[in-house]
Amino acid sequence: MIELTMEQIRYYRLHAHHLDRFYEPADLMSVTGACGLQNTPPGAWETALFNRIPAYSKAAANQLLADKHLLQAWSLRGLPLVFPSEESDIFLSALSAAEDELWIYTKGISLALKLLEMDFDEVLALLLQVMPQLDHQIITSKAVLDETIAGWLLPLLPKAKQTIWQQPSIYGSPDKQTIGGAVVSFMLRPCAAKGLVVFGERHNQTPTFTSYRNWLGHPLKERPDANKQLMRKFLHCYGPATRKELIQWLGCSPKQGSRLWDLLAEERVKVMANGRQAFMLAEDLNDLMKPCQPEREYLLLGGHDPYLDQRDRLTLLPDKRHHAKIWQLISNPGAIVYHGEIIGSWTSRKQNQGITIQMQVWQTKADTEKLLELAAAYAKSKGIKLLNVDITKTPD
Repeated sequence: MIELTMEQIRYYRLHAHHLDRFYEPADLMSVTGACGLQNTPPGAWETALFNRIPAYSKAAANQLLADKHLLQAWSLRGLPLVFPSEESDIFLSALSAAEDELWIYTKGISLALKLLEMDFDEVLALLLQVMPQLDHQIITSKAVLDETIAGWLLPLLPKAKQTIWQQPSIYGSPDKQTIGGAVVSFMLRPCAAKGLVVFGERHNQTPTFTSYRNWLGHPLKERPDANKQLMRKFLHCYGPATRKELIQWLGCSPKQGSRLWDLLAEERVKVMANGRQAFMLAEDLNDLMKPCQPEREYLLLGGHDPYLDQRDRLTLLPDKRHHAKIWQLISNPGAIVYHGEIIGSWTSRKQNQGITIQMQVWQTKADTEKLLELAAAYAKSKGIKLLNVDITKTPD
C-alpha cells in the first residue's frame, strides 16, 4: 500500500483548493466549485475568494452574486454556501435525505415536534405546500422569513396545534421567534435542497430570500449523478479521507453518509496517510504522489476557509496544543499558513477609520515583511484602511 507524507498531502491539497498560486477571473467556476465557499460569518466567502483570485475585491465578489453567476444557499452542514449557479444540484439536491435518513441540520427540531405531537415528514409535507409563495416575492431578514412562512403554514394545522405553533420559541429569542418560526428555521435546509429557498441580494447588511425559480428564472434542474459529483469534489479536495470525515464535512447522518460514500467504491483507492488508512480518487493518485511545489509560501486565510475544513487536523497542524487556538466553538480566528501548514493565527478589529490586525506566530523564523504584505493586501481587498499590524512571535 502506498504511504504518503504530510508534505505530499499538504501540497496536493493546496493545489486542489487553488491556493498554490494566484488564479485568474477565468478560473472562477473551478475555484468556487471546488467544494463551495462558506459564508458564515458573513463575508467569509469574500476573503476565501480573494485568497484564490486576488482580482476579486469585496465589491467585485458580491457583484458575482448579484449577476447570478454564483449562488448562495443553505448547503453543507446547513450553512450558507456560495457556489456556481450551474452546479446547484451538486450543492443542493445531492444533499437530499433518502427514505429513513435524517435531513442535514434538522436533529434539533425534535423538541418542537414533540410539543406539536407531529412527525417530521408531516410538517415537511405541509411546508412544501406553502413554499411556492416565495416564487413571487423577496423577503428581507432571516427572522422575518421564518415567521412569514410560519404564518403561511398556520391555517393548514389543526386548530388544537395552531395555539402551540404561535407560542414563544423554546430555542432562544422568544420575544422574536415563535415555535412555528423555529420549526421553519430547521426545515429551510430541506427546502433549500429542493430549490425552494435561496439567498437574494443583501440590503445594506441584511440578507434577503426568495425561491430558486424566482431568483434564477427556472426551477432547480437535477442531474442523476449530482450526488456522485459531490463525492468526487470531497475526495478531490480533502483526500486522502475516510467515510467518517465525509460525514463530518456534510454534517449528515451516518446512514446518509454511508450511502453517499459507497457511490464511489469503484473510483477510489486505499493509501496510508499519516499512519492511518484513507482513500483517494484513483485519478488523483499521481498528483498526490508527486505534487508541485506551491508558488505561494505564506497565506493569510480567513477562519472558515475551505482549506481549514480538513478533518484530519494533524496534517494541517501537527502540534495538538495549538488546535484550540484555530478551531473554536463559536468563531474561528484566521490562520497563517506556510507551505500548507498552519504556523499561527490572526484576527482583525474594526475601528472608526480602519482596521488593526493582530498576528500570533508559532515559528519565530516566519518572514515578517511577507506577513505585513499579506495584511495590507487583505485590508485593500475589503476597501478598508490598515491602521496597524501587531505581530507576536512565540517559539514552540
